[in-house]
Amino acid sequence: MPKVILYATPTCPDCHALRLWFNRKGIEFEERNLTIPAVADEAKARYGVRVAPITVVGDQFFYGTFEQQRPELEPLFA
Repeated sequence: MPKVILYATPTCPDCHALRLWFNRKGIEFEERNLTIPAVADEAKARYGVRVAPITVVGDQFFYGTFEQQRPELEPLFA
């Protein structure tokens, strides 16, 4: 399974929804806190965005609401 990274903030509802979804599916992920300036700068440099949530799966990345990301993520973990 490819490495999964979730760039998130503590108060973001879509970040929370993604955490729950990953946990329910048994998907291990690393979380990076976008409220830390260095992490936000890293996300902007790598992915061109600094919004929460950003989900990285291997060499692919997704951003937007949980409902926007879920249809793209589901096939990767089927």
